[in-house]
Amino acid sequence: MDRNEELVDKFRYLVGGYMGVDSVDEYELKLYVLKDIEKYLRDFLEVNPLDNIDYDEEVEKIRKEASVKTKLQDALIVLQMINGPMELVFIIKKKLKSMNNKK
Repeated sequence: MDRNEELVDKFRYLVGGYMGVDSVDEYELKLYVLKDIEKYLRDFLEVNPLDNIDYDEEVEKIRKEASVKTKLQDALIVLQMINGPMELVFIIKKKLKSMNNKK
């Protein structure tokens, strides 16, 4: 896997993580966390411009194709990267656990 592919993968899980946090309606302060993720994502793209990728197309693809479970898992990774609130981490872990128990 070359450097650009690794960066594209990171972009994808940052976007998925953003969407995962956005799906957590139980957390009242999620707008602040979403702003932090958005800033992290913008900084990431500024430092690491991606070659041969349509950002809007990738975001739409993630929105349509990635499961809620995947987005929540991505959110846990992103929250660790931005040192996000533990309360939100616990909420997401609880949601993931309930999703796993329904199988």
